[in-house]
Amino acid sequence: MKDRVKELTPAPVTGGLKRALVRYGQATASRRPLPDFLIIGTKRGGTTSLWNYLLRHPGVPHLFPAWNTKTSHYFEENWPRGVDWYRSHFPTERQRAAQSDRYGGPVRAGEAAPLYMFHPLAPQRVHELMPRVRLIVLLRDPVERAYSHWKERRTEGHEPLDFAAALAAEPARTAGERGRLIADENYFSEPYDWHTYRARGRYLEHLEPWLDRFERGQLLVLPSESLYREPAASYRRVLEFVGLPHFDPGEFRVYNDRRSAPMDPAVRAELTEYFRPYNRALAERLGIDFDWAS
Repeated sequence: MKDRVKELTPAPVTGGLKRALVRYGQATASRRPLPDFLIIGTKRGGTTSLWNYLLRHPGVPHLFPAWNTKTSHYFEENWPRGVDWYRSHFPTERQRAAQSDRYGGPVRAGEAAPLYMFHPLAPQRVHELMPRVRLIVLLRDPVERAYSHWKERRTEGHEPLDFAAALAAEPARTAGERGRLIADENYFSEPYDWHTYRARGRYLEHLEPWLDRFERGQLLVLPSESLYREPAASYRRVLEFVGLPHFDPGEFRVYNDRRSAPMDPAVRAELTEYFRPYNRALAERLGIDFDWAS
C-alpha cells in the first residue's frame, strides 16, 4: 500500500524541463478540453483527501505537468495568465481517449481548489468559462475548520499569533481585502487566503453566488465529517456525481491531518455560538442535516 501512496508524489523536475513542459502545454491548449468537475471547497475540509482518492480511479487523469498535484489556482491567484494557460493543465483529447481505452470507461478531468468557493470573483469566472461544470463542496464544522486552518498557518510559519489572538486580529488583517479583489481582477490577497479563520466558516454567504449561477444539480455538497466517517459511501456518491463507474481505491487515509493540543474551551464556546445562526441558515437553505448545524 505504501507504494501506491508514493505514486501520487511526482518526481523532481529540472528547471529547463519544467519550462519546456509548460510551453508545450500552452502550445497544445486548443486540444485540451476544460475540466469536467471542480472541488471548490472548503479549506481544511478534506479536499486533499478526496482529490487523492479520485486520482486512484483509472478514469481521473493527473494534472499536467505532473508537479501540479491538485490545482492550477487559475480562478483566483493565476487569473491573469489566461485561459490557454488554464487549459494547459488538463489532458489532450487524444490522451483522454487513450486513457479511456486502457481501462474501458469514461474519463473525467478536474482539480481541487478550496479557495475557489471563497473568492468573490470565482463563481462568475467559472460560470462564464464552464457553465455546465460539476462542482463538489466539502463543508466541515466551521469551528474545527477554523482551528485546523490556524494550525496549518502556524506550522508553515505564516502565523505568529496564538489562536485566540489570531481570531481577534482577523478583522484588521483582512480589512478591505475582499473589496480590493473585486475592484482589481488581477489582485491576489494573501491575508484573504491566510487569515480568514472566522470568515471562511460563514459558508452560505460564499455558496450563494454559486447557487445563483449554477443549477442545483450541478453542486454536490457533502459534510466533511461524512467523508471521514464513511469514506467509501462518500466516494461512491462523488463518482456517481461526476459520471464515473464504481472503483475501490484500496484505502482511505486522511491527508494533511494535523495533530495538536485541544482547542481552548472558552474559544470553542465562543466560536460555536458565533457560527450557530450561520449554520442553521446553511442547513435550511441546502436541506442538509449537518452534525454541527444545531
